[in-house]
Amino acid sequence: MKVKMMLILVLAAILLTVSLAQAEKLLCISTQGLKGEKTVSSCLATGERFAIVDQYGLAKILSPEEVELTRPFNPKLFESKAFGVKYYKLAGEIDYCAETESGR
Repeated sequence: MKVKMMLILVLAAILLTVSLAQAEKLLCISTQGLKGEKTVSSCLATGERFAIVDQYGLAKILSPEEVELTRPFNPKLFESKAFGVKYYKLAGEIDYCAETESGR
C-alpha cells in the first residue's frame, strides 16, 4: 500500500513538473460557481481556497502559506478575476512571466 502511494505521488510530481510549461489556471475550489464577479484577492480575504489546475485536470491545492509566498512574486495573479471549477474554460491562464512592482 505504501509503495503504491509513493508511486502515485512520484508520478503526480513528474506530471506536474512536465506540465509547468503548459497552460495552468487558478481556480476557486470553495465556491465552484464563481464567474469572474470577484477578484482572487477579495476571495482569499473571505477565506476562499484556490487550486492550480493544469490542462490534464491535475490540481495542486494552495495552502495559505503558498498563497502568501506567491503574492510578492506574482501580484497580478491576485488582481485577476476569480473563477470556480464550474467555469474552468472561462478562467485565464496563469502568467508566470508577470513582473513585480520592482520590475524583476
